[in-house]
Amino acid sequence: MNNSIKTVNPFNNKVIKEYQLHTSEDLTNILNTADKRFYEWRQTSIKQRCRLLLNLAQVMDDDTQELAELITQEMGKPITQSIAEIEKCITLCDFYATNADDFLADELIETEATESFISYDPLGTILAIMPWNYPFWQVMRFAIPTLTAGNTAILKHAGNVTGCGLAIEKLFEKAGYPKGCFSTILAGHDAVEKLISNDLIKAVTLTGSEKAGKKIAETAGRNLKKTVLELGGNNACIVLDDADLDKYMDTIVNARMQNAGQSCIAAKRFIVTEAIYEDFLKRFKEKVAELLHGDPMKEETTFGSLAKKDFADTLKKQIEDSVALGATVITGNNQNKSYFEPTILTNITKDMPVFKEETFGPIAPIMKVKNTKEAFKVASESRYGLGTMVFTKSIETAQDYISTIDDGSYFINELVKSDSRLPFGGTKASGYGRELSKEGIHEFVNKKTVFINH
Repeated sequence: MNNSIKTVNPFNNKVIKEYQLHTSEDLTNILNTADKRFYEWRQTSIKQRCRLLLNLAQVMDDDTQELAELITQEMGKPITQSIAEIEKCITLCDFYATNADDFLADELIETEATESFISYDPLGTILAIMPWNYPFWQVMRFAIPTLTAGNTAILKHAGNVTGCGLAIEKLFEKAGYPKGCFSTILAGHDAVEKLISNDLIKAVTLTGSEKAGKKIAETAGRNLKKTVLELGGNNACIVLDDADLDKYMDTIVNARMQNAGQSCIAAKRFIVTEAIYEDFLKRFKEKVAELLHGDPMKEETTFGSLAKKDFADTLKKQIEDSVALGATVITGNNQNKSYFEPTILTNITKDMPVFKEETFGPIAPIMKVKNTKEAFKVASESRYGLGTMVFTKSIETAQDYISTIDDGSYFINELVKSDSRLPFGGTKASGYGRELSKEGIHEFVNKKTVFINH
């Protein structure tokens, strides 16, 4: 059994650091500390928790460059994108510092009682299992509302971003959060399963693959634990005849190629009406050619390597299997260890892996359809339900189709993205529950009915 984790820089394949996994005794102590802290933390005022959020924002602001470099070293994202990720976490702190008091205030309900209302009470210690692709943002969008609601949190981060996971714990400590409010554990899958079964863990949240989601939900279900699952996506990017390509081409390319395509909400299926198809394909290819791969620590680099060679190997197979079914490679499809060249595919059919599976990397399958009706029909034919984006000058047309798409998000003339102010989550194989906004802070609370007669 391996008792350590090595983090490796995917750009140069150099080992960054080796970490020892926590022992069973360590995990028990961490869990007991979090549970004990909860009963004190829940008694702190919302105003005090919000003051700590502002401290956290300041600490991240002070350490932005150092934290961004850690992201880039561990998972390969270009440094400018890593800086943007930390900056987004800062805005999240500001959002909940401003709004948490209102979100958690008792909601008065008029009944025959003298007084009746909903009280939003914290649940206890919440376990979070988080991915590597946005190693700070994914964690913070769980932790900030969860802690501000009065819970404590334990993080099991992806092994390849172990340094980021430990850095997040230190951020909360530097901001003045009491010990046990937020803890990072270094543990394997077996230890996590035992934690979920432990009575001191009150709920579980996972951002990850569909396979991992089913496993976590199964274990949590046996133990009657609340879960929030944000799983994979296969987002459609619909481009209609009247799309303003002059205005939105940069956005469309970024929707696929940002973070080297390693995003659950990236555009993964381009569905383009035939009248605009040739122009779209030409412009898309030109924009992709402008991406600059290189050392992700350099500001001029706009396109990084994938986080692991295994991920590039998977993409290669998905492309090869699709080409065997008739897909055409227009550009790209070259791999060098963890680097995978931006790739454009045409002659796409619905039975191809690049259409029906999630492709977690810089692959752009572009499907030609006859008209708007067919575009939306094809877009809805997916097991996943995270988000859809539509590009068109006819806002009314796009609005007419809102109810035909079952996804958790629907963006018109913008790439699908998470925003502190809006609920984020999916349907179908993309999971359930919501993060961010008022809905996110209410996921891990007891919505308690209070009924009073004087």
